[in-house]
This record gives sequence, structure tokens and C-alpha cells, in this order.
Amino acid sequence: MTPEQFFELARVLPEPLLLVSGEGQLLATNQPVADMLGLRRQELRGRMLFELVTESTNDIVRYLQACSSSRAMVIGSLTLRNNDGQTLICRSQGAVIQPWSPESSALILLRLENRALASSNFVLLNEKIDELAKERKQAEEALKKANQELEIRVEERTTALQETLNELQLTQTQLIQAEKMSSLGQMVAGIAHEINNPVSFIYGNLHHAYKYTQDLLNLVQMYQQFCPHISPEIKKQIEEIDLYFLIEDITKLFQSMTVGTERIQEIVKSLRNFSRLDEAELKQVNIHEGIDSTLMILEHRLQARYEYPEIKVIKKYSQLPNVTCYPGQLNQVFMNILTNAIDALEALANNGQWSLVNSQTTNNQKFPKNNPQIQIKTEVIDENWIAVSIADNGLGINEQVRSKLFDPFFTTKAVGKGTGLGLYISYQIIVEKHNGQLSYFSVPGQGAEFVIKIPVISVS
Repeated sequence: MTPEQFFELARVLPEPLLLVSGEGQLLATNQPVADMLGLRRQELRGRMLFELVTESTNDIVRYLQACSSSRAMVIGSLTLRNNDGQTLICRSQGAVIQPWSPESSALILLRLENRALASSNFVLLNEKIDELAKERKQAEEALKKANQELEIRVEERTTALQETLNELQLTQTQLIQAEKMSSLGQMVAGIAHEINNPVSFIYGNLHHAYKYTQDLLNLVQMYQQFCPHISPEIKKQIEEIDLYFLIEDITKLFQSMTVGTERIQEIVKSLRNFSRLDEAELKQVNIHEGIDSTLMILEHRLQARYEYPEIKVIKKYSQLPNVTCYPGQLNQVFMNILTNAIDALEALANNGQWSLVNSQTTNNQKFPKNNPQIQIKTEVIDENWIAVSIADNGLGINEQVRSKLFDPFFTTKAVGKGTGLGLYISYQIIVEKHNGQLSYFSVPGQGAEFVIKIPVISVS
């Protein structure tokens, strides 16, 4: 054992320890020995053990030899003199820690115990051990509690960050959806404006063109009346152009053009009503106009096609007061719900299950058989509320889907056909923007019905 190794061992032990060579030279001591003798450890290093004890040199030599030659602990008694000249009777325990050989003397570790202080040191040692154990236990409990608090804080922070991330994703998606709707509104408004100008010009001039044509035809009839004898060339031209059919058909032609331009004007009006670009704030509007304009946008999906039957729309409108609302956003709700109803009916047609649906309905069914339909009903609940219900006769909503219907990003449609935000955004618009209610009723096999309830005067 080297002095450094001795210090590593001795510094954690409260007993006085000395590292002595076989010749009795002090190689190292710990602090309790220095305290016992009233000296510093540096003053003790290199001194001979004979200088510190009252026993004779021969006795010390024999004791060290006994320690060197014995494999067991050699117990003896040493009388030490401290720095104040006092004698200390100590019980010693000596053992060799490096075998003695002619080439190198043995290193002997001596453990001293002051008999006068042995019992009190033992009590103090036990108390110190108990105190250290208690402190260690308290430290472990404090560390455990700190770890638990840290885990709770980390979990709370993780949950908060996840909620923030979800809110950011929803906000981003809503902004994208709003931008799409805004772009759609701008495009619709632009198309309506571009179509409206030439159609208005045509419609405004149709009346004059019809009058001018009638005047010319009257003039032709007067020529025929007062000049009955016409040349063969004129007679041949009359036959080629079929003058009598032309006179009869041109009136129908102007009537058809008038009806067509009026229809275009209605479409333009519906497009402008749907876009509502100039109505971002609360405004009193006719709810029926918003529904009709939305149906006009979706008319191409309601018509019969090769793979889909015609979807009939049944309107049961009541007399509604003008409602103070956000018109553009409310039209978006109508668009989302009607689009979902059309998708459900088309999915049913793809599966060829109309007969299956009809076989499951009762005699009190809302819709006729073999006819995909959407029914829109409006009514006044009381003087302060109105309700709009949109129902279809599709397969309805499954029990597993109902609890998630208004959740963001939830959709039952195929990939690429739905974002899962339509009903979520609709719910936000109705409940948060208009202080209303959006609910649904569905019986499997008998379709689904969405009910929108909003106050006549919405306060955002």
C-alpha cells in the first residue's frame, strides 16, 4: 500500500490509523492521529514510532516483528505522549499489509484506540452513522420528489406544446381553407362581373331588336298587301328563305333569347350572392337567397349523369325574417353540408344500394322510394331564432362515427376527397361566430339530417 492508497482508506474512517515501516518509521497518518497527539500530519511523517511512545525500543521492535510475522491482527498496548506532554494509553491493533522480506521491510497498519474515549467514540460514531443514514434517506426522498415534480412538469409542458402544435396546425389549415374560399369567392365574383356586363348589354337590346324586327316584318306585310304582283326573282327568294316560317319563328326566337338572358342574370345574381365579397361584417340577409345561391353553384352535381341518378331537392321554406349574420360564412356552412349530402348519395349510388335503403325504411319514411333526395326546410322557432334543416335519404351515420363527426381532420371519405375540416369549420362558424347550434340526427339506413339554429340577431 502506498501512502496515497492509505489516505484514500484512512480519510473515510474515524479511527486513528498509522502506516509504519518494519523499522518503525511513520510513513503516513490520518487526521485523527494528528488530533490525538496535537500535531500536524506533516510533523509526524518521517518520525520514528519510538519517539512517540514510552515503551522501550526493544518492546516496540518485538511488537513490530510480531505484526510482521503474524497473519492475524496483533493486539497490544501503546502509551503515547501528545504535544502537551500528556500520556495516552491506547490499545493497538497491528497487521502487515505488505509481506516482510529481506529486500524490503514490511508495511504495518496500526489502529489506535484511546481507551478513555473508546466508549464515547463508539456512541458518537453510531450517532454519526444514524445521522448520515437519516440525511441520506431525506436526500433520497427529496430527489425522488424532485424527479416526480420534474416528470409532472415535463408531462405538462409536453401536453401544452402538443396542444399548441395542434392549434397551430388547425389555424394553418383554417387559414388555407379560408384562403381557398376567398379565392373561390373572388373567382366567382370576377366571373359574375364579366358575364353580367355583356349579358346586360344583350338583354337591354333584345327589346329594341325585337321591335325593329317587328317593324320590318310589318313593312313586308304592307308590301305584300299593296303590291300583290311581285317579280319571279322576289317570289323565288321568298320561297328560298321560307318567309312565312321565318315570320312565325322569329318571335319564338326572341322569346327564347329573352328567357336565356334572364336565366344567365339569375345565375350571375346567385354567384354574386354566394361570394359576398363586400359583406365581411354582420349584415341583415335573406337566408333563402343564400341557400338558393349555393344550390345554383352545386346544380351540376344534382343533375343526372351516366353513373348517378338525378338528386331531387325539395324545398320547404317558411316565411323567415331577415337574419343578422356573416353571409359569406353562412353560405360556406350551407356549401359544406350540402356537399356532404351529395357525396353520401353518390356513394350510395356507386354501391347500388338504393333498394337496400328502401327495404329498411318504414311506412313513415320522409322520402319516396328509389329517388335520391335532399330536403331543405326552414322555420321560425320563436321570434328570436330560426332553424334550417338539410336532410338526405342516404345510408346515415354509423355509431362509431358520431362522436368524431365535428372533430378536426376526421373524415370517412377516401384519400384526396376530403380534408376532414368541412363540418369542423361549419361548427365553429355556427357556434362561435353566430352563437348558434349545429346538431344532427341519423338512423342507419334512413339518411341523416343536420339542423342549424341561429338567432335572428347574431352577436359575435
